[in-house]
Amino acid sequence: MTTTDVPDPDRVREAVRLYVARQPELTRATEGFLALVTAALDDAGINYLTVTGRTKSVESFAGKAARTVDGRLLYPDPLEQITDQIGLRVITYVRDDVDAVAQLLASELTVLDDRDMGQETADQGRWGYVSRHLVVAVDASRTLSPEQAALRTFTASVQVRTVLQHAWAEFEHDIRYKGTVPEAHAPDLNRRFTLAAGLLELADREFSAIRDRLQATMPEHPGEEPDETDPRLSAQELATFLAGTYPGAGWSRTEHYAWISGLLLELGISSLEELAHVLAGTDSDRITARMGYRYPPAAVRRLDDALLAVYGGDYIALHGNAHREEQLRERLAKLD
Repeated sequence: MTTTDVPDPDRVREAVRLYVARQPELTRATEGFLALVTAALDDAGINYLTVTGRTKSVESFAGKAARTVDGRLLYPDPLEQITDQIGLRVITYVRDDVDAVAQLLASELTVLDDRDMGQETADQGRWGYVSRHLVVAVDASRTLSPEQAALRTFTASVQVRTVLQHAWAEFEHDIRYKGTVPEAHAPDLNRRFTLAAGLLELADREFSAIRDRLQATMPEHPGEEPDETDPRLSAQELATFLAGTYPGAGWSRTEHYAWISGLLLELGISSLEELAHVLAGTDSDRITARMGYRYPPAAVRRLDDALLAVYGGDYIALHGNAHREEQLRERLAKLD
């Protein structure tokens, strides 16, 4: 008998009982989705602050399963209809990267639902909660490791927002939903929350403009003195070089520049002149087109693709690529 075949109170209790039994599986699946999404973001070179995951607590599930509207259960089949049993959150620095993350998820996973809560708020002519909410599943054609195979039976809810949007949402949720707003002060606090949301939207726009301006006007020579004992290209000079080589690409995470600098050293490339010579014969636009990205690849990913195109199997065989040989072979096949 399914939970939809029993009276409402018993239906909720039965759903909660089944949810308790599923908790260990859900916890493992949460860790799997977290690793999958984090690896996709890192491989794409998208700049983000944090990626976190959580399995919905039994108490939270029970409360949501018991919600009613006009005396009827909001979720008649809570085990199927409550889609945030596995929840991930990606926090970015700027608004453009929220869209980049959403496009990446669409290219790597099956998107079952996609709601832009900020756009919905704006369409109502007001300021307030801003976040991108997606429900994702693993595509049947995706190659998974044996440890990840169980993910095919689950879905995950993913929230994507900037650090400023996250700060507003967390503070607003903490104040409003913990019953700490005296009724007499509610109108004034509502007004202040709205004002703060508008100011943070303005700040998000300014941060995007600052990043775009810096990326367009980066100096030819980095100001930081290089470490003479380190034979690798410094992350800063490599970032400067790639900003000029791929002007349309977004910035990658700082540690990714250092990581690919290590791969360059394995290839015997330790100067910008040598790197420029290697890239001289590549057609960057063609390479990106062959990869078929649904999201704008960041600078390090563009360089990674170019090195894969130039060196092929030798690039895949580098020690620093040992953890991603299968993914690189799939990408090389697209180029071939």
